[in-house]
Amino acid sequence: MLVGERMSKPVITISPDMPIVDALNMMRREHIRRAPVVKDGKMVGIVSDKDLLNASPSPATSLSVWEMNYLLSKITVKEVMTKDILTVTEDTPIEEAARVMADNKVGGLPVLRGDHVVGIITETDLFKVFLELMGAREPGVRLTALMHEKKGQLARLSQAISAAGGNFVAFGQFIGSDPSNRLITFKVADLDLQQLKDIVEPMVIKIVDIRDCP
Repeated sequence: MLVGERMSKPVITISPDMPIVDALNMMRREHIRRAPVVKDGKMVGIVSDKDLLNASPSPATSLSVWEMNYLLSKITVKEVMTKDILTVTEDTPIEEAARVMADNKVGGLPVLRGDHVVGIITETDLFKVFLELMGAREPGVRLTALMHEKKGQLARLSQAISAAGGNFVAFGQFIGSDPSNRLITFKVADLDLQQLKDIVEPMVIKIVDIRDCP
């Protein structure tokens, strides 16, 4: 899966000369938390709602409402935006975008085609991918187990479940307690909980969790 398949588009952009009050109102109206800053068709920065809010006077200020409004009207997006921008392209693997976001503690990445912004991939887009990956909206029996890290283990497990009439709805594997094992989580339809437990239990180190997900 690539970023271009799951990015939010068309992307909402902001001018660097827009007053921060107008930019914040636009973000609230459009229900977005960040936006690329574009000038003459090219991206020059990115701004978040936090950037805009942090530029506002403290509630403890002694300024009057009129003085605050005047000062805020003079602050533009270019004064508070982030200029060192992390970006991805449409053909970046979705997990690579997630890694960049996690490593740099950012909630979204502009997606470029050449010099032009064509979308944005956000943590919300990644959450939606995770829901699909784990079959969160589909019924079945969900099982988590610790299994040995050996070639062919997953193949034997999946073959046994399929032979019993089970249909995989979702499957994921994660780091185990040490390099000798791995944690697997999957969801299966067309088998009941006890049937799935009986198949899996002899083939794994232990079943960590098993439950019906209607």
